[in-house]
Amino acid sequence: MYTCGGQAWTARVLTLFPGMFPGPLALSLAGRALEDGTWRLETADIRDHATDRHGTVDDSPFGGGPGMVMRADVVDAALAAHALNGAPVIYLTPRGAPLCQDRIARLARGKGVTLICGRYEGLDQRVLDARGIEEISLGDFVLSGGEPAAVALIDACVRLLPGVVGEAESLRDESFSSGLLEYPHYTRPADWCGRKVPDILLSGHHERIEAWRLAQAETITRERRPDLWSRYLEKTRGEEEKCHESH
Repeated sequence: MYTCGGQAWTARVLTLFPGMFPGPLALSLAGRALEDGTWRLETADIRDHATDRHGTVDDSPFGGGPGMVMRADVVDAALAAHALNGAPVIYLTPRGAPLCQDRIARLARGKGVTLICGRYEGLDQRVLDARGIEEISLGDFVLSGGEPAAVALIDACVRLLPGVVGEAESLRDESFSSGLLEYPHYTRPADWCGRKVPDILLSGHHERIEAWRLAQAETITRERRPDLWSRYLEKTRGEEEKCHESH
């Protein structure tokens, strides 16, 4: 079991739909790790903290406009009762900072995370400001609620916990681990419908294979993600400058 301070890594999710969990997290690598206690999943129903008998969690936005807004008092009460001590509190929202592998890695090294799944038009800004809640986006698109984004974030963290992925080396070579997108993969048959595996991968020459894979990763990143490519070049130049200075 992986623990931080003697406790398994924990994902605590505040949601209006606790029945959406564990969902896919009960399957495959994450599911096996959940069963063996490598990590814990806890959900809390935000509606349990409503102040009226109807369980009202939202209201019309001040200033007018469409939709409803989740109430600050209700969400704050849910956080007071359920936020994981000593762990980041994250609100999943399209306007948040883009989620990246580096942030995932830092979360996985901690004791866990508390996730708030918004609905409707989102949360009252005051509870976000009052608690200094971190806002994270899964991408430039809009979901019906934060629950699918929470599942994705948790899965990304869990697979980095020690022992969850069988071969640690596979984590080293995958996309974003070095700042590049991952190189192409091939397996048997060596000739499929007239499409052959690149000869270099059949050569058994490990140094040349590594060089080929790096070149492929660089080409794919440059063509598909110019933003990542620019950051990779800056990082590479910085490392080269430090190397020259040390000599």
